[in-house]
Amino acid sequence: MSSAVTDRPARIKEIVCDILEIEPSELGGADLLKEDHDADSMGAIEILAALERTFGVHIDQAELARMVSLDAIVAVVDEASAR
Repeated sequence: MSSAVTDRPARIKEIVCDILEIEPSELGGADLLKEDHDADSMGAIEILAALERTFGVHIDQAELARMVSLDAIVAVVDEASAR
């Protein structure tokens, strides 16, 4: 596995924390972004757009429904990268 792939979850966490304006230590993989960190739909769209720019992938907006936690976001980006 390349270092870019192994570093991907850490980079995704940085992006999510930056957009939600929280410290990385406050975000666990299974934390629910909306319920635990007050994420709103605009934040979700910002996260999706930042992920697309950063990783050069296309993520359909329908995937937003799955992107409820950091772990779920990593899975969505991994799937998009595999296409």
